Amino acid sequence: MGRNDGSEDTVTAALVVIGEEILSGRTQDANIAYIAAHLGKIGIALREVRIVPDLEREIVTAVNALRSVFTYVFTTGGIGPTHDDITTEAIAKAFGVDVAIDHRAVEAMRKGYKDADLTPARLRMARIPAGAELIDNPISKAPGFMLENVIVMAGIPRIMQVMLDSVTPRLRAGRKMLSRSVRVDAPEGEAAPGLAELQGAHPSVQIGSYPFFEQGRLGTYVVLRSVDRDALDRAHTELWTLIAAQGFKAAESER
Repeated sequence: MGRNDGSEDTVTAALVVIGEEILSGRTQDANIAYIAAHLGKIGIALREVRIVPDLEREIVTAVNALRSVFTYVFTTGGIGPTHDDITTEAIAKAFGVDVAIDHRAVEAMRKGYKDADLTPARLRMARIPAGAELIDNPISKAPGFMLENVIVMAGIPRIMQVMLDSVTPRLRAGRKMLSRSVRVDAPEGEAAPGLAELQGAHPSVQIGSYPFFEQGRLGTYVVLRSVDRDALDRAHTELWTLIAAQGFKAAESER
C-alpha cells in the first residue's frame, strides 16, 4: 500500500491516463475532472496526473513510481479488446505476477455476451493479473480490476464512471475537502496582492485565484480549500477583511 503525503487523515491518489489518442490530440480526455471531483467528494485528494502512451515500459514506470508514493493509483484506458490495449499486461509486469484469462471475468462477460460472441479478441478483456480483485462493469460487463492499491478502469467515460462507483466502497476515505469561493470584481493583478501573505498565515488552507472575463469586465475568483473547517473559516474571514481593506466589491460564489 502506498504511503500518504500528508497527515494520517489524508488519503491521496494519482491518476495515470493511458492512450496515444490523448497524447496525439485525437481524443480529448473527459475523465480527469470527473475522477478528481468524485475523489474529492469522498475524501481522497488527487495529487498527480500522468498521461502516458500505449507502451508497456511507460505504463510500468509510471505505475511503479506512483504506487509507493500515493494511497491509490487509478489508471484509465488500455483494457479493451484490441492489440494495442496492453494495460493489463503492463500492470502484471509492474507487480511481477502472471496474467491469464480469469473465470470470474468470463462469467461476468457471459451476462452481456452469448458464448459464440466471446471471441478471442473479447476474451482479452477477461485477462486479469494474478491476485487482482474484479471491479464490476454493469454496462458492457467486461470488468476492471484492483491489484493492491492500483485501480485499473476503462477509458470510455461512461464505463469508467460505473467502474469508479463500483470500486468506491472498497476505498479508504479521508477527511473531505471543504471549500469557500469569493467572486471579486477586480482584475487578478489587483486582487492578488495580499493573497500570498494570507496563504503564509494559513498553511493548511489552499488559496487559489482564477481570473474571469464576463460582460466586458475582468474579475477574479478566490477559492479557499481545506480539510480543516476551523482553519478554512479563519482564512475565509481574513480574506473578507483583506477585500474590505482593498475596497473591492465582492460576493460569495458557488463556483
